Amino acid sequence: MAYLGPLLGPSRLFVPGVSVFRLLSSVRMDDMGPALSRSPLERLDFDNVVLQKLPLDPSEDPGVRQVKGACFSRVKPQPLSKPRFVAVSHQALALLGLSGEEVLNDPLGPEYLSGSKLMPGSEPAAHCYCGHQFGQFAGQLGDGAACYLGEVRVPPGQDPELLRENPSGRWEIQLKGAGLTPYSRQADGRKVLRSSIREFLCSEAMFFLGIPTTRAGSVVTSDSRVIRDIYYSGHPRHERCSVVVRIAPTFLRFGSFEIFKQADEFTGRQGPSYGRDEIRGQMMDYVIEMFYPEIQENFPDRVERNVAFFREVMRRTARLVAQWQCVGFCHGVLNTDNMSILGLTLDYGPYGFMDRFDPDFTCNASDNSSRYSYQAQPAICRWNLVKLAEALAPELPPDRAEIVMDEYLDLFNGFYLENMRKKLGLLKKEEPEDEILITELLQAMHNTGADFTNAFRCLSQISCPAEGEGEGEEELVKKATELLLEQCASLEELKAANKPTMDPRELAMLLSMAQSNPALFQMISDRMTIARQLDKLSRLKDLMETSQEELKTRQAEEWTRWIARYRKRLAHELDAQSDVQAVQQERVRVMDSTNPRVVLRNYIAQNAIEAAENGDFSEVQRVLKVLEKPFSSQPGLELPAWAGGGGATEQGERDEGEEQQQEAATTSTARSPIPYDSKPPAWAHEICVT
Repeated sequence: MAYLGPLLGPSRLFVPGVSVFRLLSSVRMDDMGPALSRSPLERLDFDNVVLQKLPLDPSEDPGVRQVKGACFSRVKPQPLSKPRFVAVSHQALALLGLSGEEVLNDPLGPEYLSGSKLMPGSEPAAHCYCGHQFGQFAGQLGDGAACYLGEVRVPPGQDPELLRENPSGRWEIQLKGAGLTPYSRQADGRKVLRSSIREFLCSEAMFFLGIPTTRAGSVVTSDSRVIRDIYYSGHPRHERCSVVVRIAPTFLRFGSFEIFKQADEFTGRQGPSYGRDEIRGQMMDYVIEMFYPEIQENFPDRVERNVAFFREVMRRTARLVAQWQCVGFCHGVLNTDNMSILGLTLDYGPYGFMDRFDPDFTCNASDNSSRYSYQAQPAICRWNLVKLAEALAPELPPDRAEIVMDEYLDLFNGFYLENMRKKLGLLKKEEPEDEILITELLQAMHNTGADFTNAFRCLSQISCPAEGEGEGEEELVKKATELLLEQCASLEELKAANKPTMDPRELAMLLSMAQSNPALFQMISDRMTIARQLDKLSRLKDLMETSQEELKTRQAEEWTRWIARYRKRLAHELDAQSDVQAVQQERVRVMDSTNPRVVLRNYIAQNAIEAAENGDFSEVQRVLKVLEKPFSSQPGLELPAWAGGGGATEQGERDEGEEQQQEAATTSTARSPIPYDSKPPAWAHEICVT
């Protein structure tokens, strides 16, 4: 931005009452002629409404502090050394009216999209919010590493479907990893390559799965480095600073409204803007007017408007978590500060797509109590909605919020069953027994250790019973069983999966304490955790007394029983249908466009990360292409790029502390490559994400 100085002239740099920053940001490139329009990113049409509608922190002090009476604080992104693109999402950048190819070929692209240079019209700011983390109110949190850049007007001709739940006419751009903010606490405001790649790939993967999500436009890495101890094991290493560009209608969240919270009865912490109720009203007005205009128009009474708003947030949240459950996605950190006010998947940290079906699947290795396990997600989202309702009071009367929350479970179940019927190809009828059939399917998956994604994908190959099938039915069931058996876990895999995570002596001590001193027991553990450990012990004991042949026989019997029930239900789909073949074809089409062939399994992301840490970004780009069409086969994209020795390597210099990265990065190429749609390899269970 230094080159703008001479054009503005010395007299304009010192306008009374106007900061230089605001003045520079307000200058439009199209007023300066074509000579300076060197980059497509300089032509973005910014209209930063939220900074005009919600209060800004008057202090521009860069230090960490409590921010009172404000929703945003101005910040200055910290430049990176030699920023360069790892990958871009062409479709996400198209939301801003940008061509991915132009951005990739733009010499200034990595600088603008890492915050090393500021785009004309952008106004960097960090958002102040609070949150309940693992059930406890944590007080002020805020954008410790993220940075609002501004809001870009929607370009002409954008797909109306993309704007259906973004009526604001703008897309907010955010940088994640651009440096210190007032909310960085003890951290450095930076993100590294592995976490940035995970966020970039999963943001786009979720979109192409049809799940509401924030988007990721690009990931940039650099020669700047920070030290990270990945596993908190006392073995820190240098890692490259990287930045993800995130795009959404807004990044406001449940925790945005918790800045007004009075002192918490358990932690004693309070929101930094406690007592500033007028700001809560401002924020509600902004969110409803901008993102829920139909509610604003249809409910002139303020209380009724606020109730309708909360009901819609509740509905979107119920729909979102139902979609997560149906693809086996586990968020990992469902704190209130990670819940979008628009019902989007927000903040991709230690997430995971489930491989072997396990209701207790917990993707976050730091979540020792499994608070955010796969099966807990619907209830946790409800709990978070209750906390949002508390934060909206008195604008949202508590008695009215309670009535709305009574609708949550039925709504969630409705969305979940609707999705699950599609996954099973039950399209013509809705029968009360469907819920039981789905429950029995999941139980069979759990008992046999079946791969969640692949088992569902196999179901479209099980045909509806044909008239006069007779003796051939047994053979068809046998073939279907063999298909599903290929997705089941081996005896050794099940033994490893059911090994208790708690030391037997600790478990014995806690069991004794639960009897002798219940109060102390509740302070250091809980009955659900103990029950899970005992269940694992019971399963492990059974497996230790079982051979591989016996296990396979049991698995076959389990699947044979379920398939017979499933085909019986499929027969009802043909009742009163004149064209059986058309029904079957439609069923297969819907199932294969609902059950993904590929999801972003941890091992797929890990292979891409290890290659990128070695300077080869081709696998990140390849995985993105695969994830853009998760329901279909893509010839030539079945295996990782390195399987055939392909992939251009951009080998950079390594410095002290990076040898571990090099060793890890060469590991992926030494492994036997497997197709992206395969069950995970044996080494995948060693991946630890915190």
